[in-house]
Amino acid sequence: MRIISFNANGVRSAARKGFFHWMDKQNADIVCLQETKVQTHQLEDPIYWPKGYRCYYLDAVKKGYSGVALYSRREPDEIVQGLGWPDLDAEGRYLEARFGSLSVVSLYLPSGSSSEERQAVKFDFMNRFLPYLRECAQSGRTYIFCGDWNIAHKPIDLKNWRSNQKNSGFLPEERAWLDIVFEQDGWVDAFRVVNQEPEQYTWWSNRGQAWAKNVGWRIDYQVTSPSLRDRILAAYIYKEERFSDHAPLTIDYDYPFLA
Repeated sequence: MRIISFNANGVRSAARKGFFHWMDKQNADIVCLQETKVQTHQLEDPIYWPKGYRCYYLDAVKKGYSGVALYSRREPDEIVQGLGWPDLDAEGRYLEARFGSLSVVSLYLPSGSSSEERQAVKFDFMNRFLPYLRECAQSGRTYIFCGDWNIAHKPIDLKNWRSNQKNSGFLPEERAWLDIVFEQDGWVDAFRVVNQEPEQYTWWSNRGQAWAKNVGWRIDYQVTSPSLRDRILAAYIYKEERFSDHAPLTIDYDYPFLA
């Protein structure tokens, strides 16, 4: 089973830069997009409805903002839109597809970098999401949460970690929260199971020469149930082309998705 997660920073912008042509060659079973920045009725071009996939979009109420999508080769048994939190569901941040006992989620955690108010929203999301993750862990289902979590976990996960310790995305409170997710509660950072190398990033600022110099952050994840740890085969961050300020993250699993 191959899953791609990608923050498009505008799905129409990513399409113009060639994302869907690249995706068409990847033989992915599921593709999870975040930050689509679109209303579904605007997507009249067939390129946004890739052939061979069931396509689902969840838009933010605010136009041109947030939003997630999920494409699947197999028709899901059920689609879950949102977390049941009206304030944050209005921002289009959670889209879950269920296939038997497997759930694959396109997830977009809030960013707190724009203001103290948005950082407070981010902390509120984190405080509510941790109990939700624990409910998922007790449900008997297998989960893969794909998306932009907007937090770099360890110093290895961003280039300039020393100078970013007071910045959103690498705050001590955010990193401690991921410690709980991964180390206490047992969720798995799938990428790090198969790749322990430094300088593996998925986001680069548009300022300066961050992309050219690989001054980046690894803030896009596929977070899995513990039962999938030994089924993670390989992980790839695609950087040969630039479709967004994020790079697509592809992970292969030993899991019979289409069986």
